Amino acid sequence: MKGWIQQQNKAQALTGQPTHLPTNLASSQWSAEERLSALLESHGYKDQALHAWCREKGVFEQQLRQWHHEFCQPSKGHLPAESALRQAKQRNDQLERELRRKDKALAEAAALLVLQKKFQALWEDEEK
Repeated sequence: MKGWIQQQNKAQALTGQPTHLPTNLASSQWSAEERLSALLESHGYKDQALHAWCREKGVFEQQLRQWHHEFCQPSKGHLPAESALRQAKQRNDQLERELRRKDKALAEAAALLVLQKKFQALWEDEEK
């Protein structure tokens, strides 16, 4: 049994995960890294073992479920870059539509000017 504990401690030291969860903070104030560590520690426990682990660490099972949900399905509020990107794309599409509309209007105005000049040239030829 002692060798297994040493192997586990070495593995945790290599991965950089904290081996102990904070005891001086309430579990609601833990950082994301500490919450993930708690999820990893409690992952294999079922029923009574999980209840005992939760009592020992000062965590509620509901908190573990909530943390698991937060890590597996991040909410949209945590991804401001995606919303900013979406807004930039919408703005870009709007500007491109406006540019196409103005290009068409400019082409129409140019065509009208060409026709007007041709019309004036025809009248001048007839007057001569």
